[in-house]
Amino acid sequence: MTLIPATDTFAILAIVMGLAWLGFWVDQHPVLKKTSGVVWVLVVAMLLSNTHVIPYDAAAYGFVGGTLVPLAIPLLLFKADLRKIFAESGPVMLTFCIASFGTVVGAILGFYLLDLGDIGPKVAGTYTGGWIGGAVNFLAVSQAVEMTETEFSVAISASSVVSITALMLLMMIPTIAWIVRWVSPNGSKAERGSDEGQYDAVAEFHLTHVSAAIAISCVICAVANQVGQWLDLQRYNILFITIITIVVANAFPRQLARMRGDFELGMLFMYLFFAIVGAGTNAVAFLSSAFILFVYGMFILFCHLSIVLVAARTLKLNLAEAIIGSGAALVGPAPTAAVAISHGWRNLVTPGIMCGIFGYVIANFIGVSVTALLS
Repeated sequence: MTLIPATDTFAILAIVMGLAWLGFWVDQHPVLKKTSGVVWVLVVAMLLSNTHVIPYDAAAYGFVGGTLVPLAIPLLLFKADLRKIFAESGPVMLTFCIASFGTVVGAILGFYLLDLGDIGPKVAGTYTGGWIGGAVNFLAVSQAVEMTETEFSVAISASSVVSITALMLLMMIPTIAWIVRWVSPNGSKAERGSDEGQYDAVAEFHLTHVSAAIAISCVICAVANQVGQWLDLQRYNILFITIITIVVANAFPRQLARMRGDFELGMLFMYLFFAIVGAGTNAVAFLSSAFILFVYGMFILFCHLSIVLVAARTLKLNLAEAIIGSGAALVGPAPTAAVAISHGWRNLVTPGIMCGIFGYVIANFIGVSVTALLS
């Protein structure tokens, strides 16, 4: 029995939407954003369900996970113009590829060195996807490898601490003199410059654009579902959605570049999903499983950074470019841009964002491949 019964759909949706609002508010708060809004959404939702305020399962949760999440994938990838990405990323793309390789190596080595249990292959692929792309890939890979809601909540909660640690290290490494001298004897500073034309501080929201984006996303999901049924590979529908979206994004780059509000709507759908994942998580199972996954995540981070720094020294890459390439994989485009700006590397903001978006494109395929390899 719960305070809000599973049949009270509107009350449950009010809670879920309120949790999404909490996550976005935390992400904009000058102090709280250091802990990530996703973590707050998961923890508060978990508290509400484990104190029997809301149920562990409800029809509203199924709608969010089964309908809104697939729709979110195209909405988040409509701006993935590969020609623009490769044209503007420059040498940072090389370091991003090395960084992605470091994530894969860490995930595979850690899997064999640590006893992760039956969930091991799923976590390996999901962490690989998350630390090459971002939260959207973390979510997409977890669905493709059929993680349960409890497994997903445990995995993303443990990884959140690792991601925060990664961001701190990316900020600190360029300030550590002996690392600067060892990796890049000529210094780590990139040229300072302006980055006009970056994303607006306040997103525009046009109903004509948003309705068109939803319509296109629905068409893509419908086609992907048909392809999955035709090939008898329905479990990989998320990957088919990704492939079709990338084809559309690169076939009509100018038209989709003018669209406003699509990415923000996709993020809203994702935060709603994080809310239902937290609500469906049993706290006892979470506490008994989270620590080993935290250790596993830290091992991946150690391997990732070690390979990036050694490669930067061996190939005589600029440390600034190495840090931005690593950040694009580990923490995604927006935090990477913040890292570049904080160090005065203004001309690396755009390459960092472009590589981060490219990570969204490739991470699902790499993550699922790692799970398949280790299963």
